[in-house]
Amino acid sequence: MNEISPWRAVWRQLPLLVALVALWLLLWDHIDLITIVTGVILAVLVTRVLYLPPVLLSGRFNPWRGLLLGLRMMADVVVASLQVAFFAVNPRWQPVNSIIAVQLLTRSDLVTTLTAEAISVVPGTVVVDIDRERGLLYLHALGTRTNADIDRVRHQVLGTEERIVLAIGTHAQAESIRAARRERRAARTSKGAGA
Repeated sequence: MNEISPWRAVWRQLPLLVALVALWLLLWDHIDLITIVTGVILAVLVTRVLYLPPVLLSGRFNPWRGLLLGLRMMADVVVASLQVAFFAVNPRWQPVNSIIAVQLLTRSDLVTTLTAEAISVVPGTVVVDIDRERGLLYLHALGTRTNADIDRVRHQVLGTEERIVLAIGTHAQAESIRAARRERRAARTSKGAGA
């Protein structure tokens, strides 16, 4: 495992340092030499004392897949908002909710975080825990009366992860997602043929 030089580490964290200095300047609401210097000193201290492992970006963005991800997110939010609103005003609705464990297909911290955020934005579901080592998301979901409802929620989470990986994941992650999609389709086809 090769070591990263201190200058290269600072260069990699430069966007974070700039963002922290900008946040410091916004908090003080004026710009002068002392505010800038203290902002830089605090940004360096924060990144050194409260060190987090770097988030590895793939350097790849597929604009078409990114557009599809955004459109699907908007559609999911609208549909789920209408469903939750209907549940809220329907006096006969008896809430049956579940905590569901979903095994993600990738182990990327970035993809896991983006998937959890995307799931939590949609009304009716919220991520309550993440098991990073095993790649599990635990989420609370509304309206899960049957096993089919639970399977539907799992399928939605995996679909969200798939769209995120195809938009910004590495080539290897995208290929593993495509292979998993082919396996799921083959399993559904064989189950349908056997019925």
